[in-house]
Amino acid sequence: MRRILWLTLCLGPLIASAQNNADTLLAFIQANYTKIERRIPMRDGVKLFTAIYIPHDTTEDHAFMMMRTPYSCAPYGENSFPRRLGPSRFFPREKYIFVVQDVRGRYMSEGQFQEMTPAIDNKRNKKDVDESSDTYDTIDWLLKNIDHNSGKVGIYGISYPGFYASASLPGAHPAIKAVSPQAPVTDEFVGDDANHRGAFFLLDNFDFMNFFDHPRPEPWMKYPSMFDVKYDDAYDFFLKLGPVKNANDLYFKNQSKIWNEYLEHPTYDSYWRARNIRPHLKGITPAVLVVGGWFDAEDQFGALKTFEAANKQNPGADIHLLMGPWTHGAWARGEWSHYADYAFGANTSAYFQQLELDFFNFYLKGTGKPDLDKATVFVTGSNEWRKFTAWPPDESTPQTWYMGSSHTLSTDKPMIPSSYDTYVSDPAHPVPYINGVKSGRDNNYMGADQRFAALRPDVLTYTSDVLSSDMTLTGEIDVDLYASITGTDADFIVKVIDVLPLEPQGAAAPSTEEKALGGYEQLVRAEVMRGKFRKSWEHPEPFDPGSPTRVSFALNSIAHTFKAGHRLMVQVQSSWFPLVDLNPQTFVDIPQAKPGDFKTATIKLYHDTKHPSSITVRKLP
Repeated sequence: MRRILWLTLCLGPLIASAQNNADTLLAFIQANYTKIERRIPMRDGVKLFTAIYIPHDTTEDHAFMMMRTPYSCAPYGENSFPRRLGPSRFFPREKYIFVVQDVRGRYMSEGQFQEMTPAIDNKRNKKDVDESSDTYDTIDWLLKNIDHNSGKVGIYGISYPGFYASASLPGAHPAIKAVSPQAPVTDEFVGDDANHRGAFFLLDNFDFMNFFDHPRPEPWMKYPSMFDVKYDDAYDFFLKLGPVKNANDLYFKNQSKIWNEYLEHPTYDSYWRARNIRPHLKGITPAVLVVGGWFDAEDQFGALKTFEAANKQNPGADIHLLMGPWTHGAWARGEWSHYADYAFGANTSAYFQQLELDFFNFYLKGTGKPDLDKATVFVTGSNEWRKFTAWPPDESTPQTWYMGSSHTLSTDKPMIPSSYDTYVSDPAHPVPYINGVKSGRDNNYMGADQRFAALRPDVLTYTSDVLSSDMTLTGEIDVDLYASITGTDADFIVKVIDVLPLEPQGAAAPSTEEKALGGYEQLVRAEVMRGKFRKSWEHPEPFDPGSPTRVSFALNSIAHTFKAGHRLMVQVQSSWFPLVDLNPQTFVDIPQAKPGDFKTATIKLYHDTKHPSSITVRKLP
């Protein structure tokens, strides 16, 4: 009750101000735009429902700003207007022609929906359609049927709409001049949404598919949930659920096509390969701005890897990366100056939204020029925007930190012949992904204090000496573990942590906030690796029980300054529940695992001369 009162007193004025701003913008849109709805025909005859907002001003021609979405182009009806048009609140006053389209098979559009529609590079006839061709056909229709257009198109989208932005790039219509895939879903087996490094993200997908994937007998304006379920304690709920196959028996009842597809393809087979857009990002001609967040739990991998693939496969192309201290899509909010217990010192979303506006205005209207380099990133820890001519930065150099006896972390390679630590991973008592009782996913987990985990016997902790100077790390973190297990499979979760000093540093009197964060183990980056995929995503292999085995993988990029007086920490564990489904720790098809397949495993992590477990970071000079 106290928290509700606090929220009312403290946030009430902010909420009221935001509501007033939204009302003002809605009134502006209604007064300055005409809305029309059209069913635009594709080359195979399927018609896609499209809302088009046309400026009243006919004294000049206007460029198109388009978003294609599986989440509805509502509000429906030519007299109903949204409270915002375009990527941010700044865009309606720029007098673009705004286009929002329900993608094939979703909401009011005809056709059959496919999860992450596979790209077809060589189309042989009109029946060979994908998201590139649907985008192309839509633009072709718009250019011919909407008066006072300038012949230029910009495309944007966050998350799934970000995928559709990426998918517009192969074989792009010549009118497309600027594209911004933001947190784009990219590879759902290796790093986005469905799976991370082959491990199924249970909590997110269970909740998401319930509202997203209800069977659609015909075009409709709203998707119902498939089942009603409420739980106050997600950890307890999913532990009692048991093996992941029980979710279908008890809740989905085989209604969710995508849920079934996920579980029917437990390796990186043709299903997942066809849905990886990265190999198709070739021959790119529009300017591209890829956007992502350092605390994006859904598609951080997608932003980084979309940029990497597009930039590598299109040398010299006008392609940029922008990464900020955001959760999923937080750059589109009106204010973003803190997250979890990180404080950024400024409204980072406002900074981005100006760059975004400049980007589209430059390529679509020829006004201004965006202040962008190849990579523009926010460095957490030091709270500064930095620009680089490459990502990861060319000036960064690798540095290896070795885990050692007595739970040390050092740049000195271990020189002893035999050394290891042991922990017991019990599927009946998995390590929670965050401290406390949570009814759903706590979005703060990617920056949360990890002291709760360090106290558990099934989590290993390795800590450096106090840093004598600031250390800024950028780019991916390579993990190299040597482990033996008593079972035949195991997950390995590795966390990189910034340990704040017990007493605030510096001459100035510490603030109350600084005092409260004394000794805080602040998560910077974490990732899971399903052990059986250590050699191949396509061909999993069991572990040889008791035999030291190398497990190598990469954590997503970081840009973080570990300040002088802080320490670098690494934690290693084998469950991250219920964020990630339970590994039975026996070599089985996990989506079909039975209760008897789940076994306790004793895991040894080695750190000796022959088995130097380590992380390799990239340090800026």
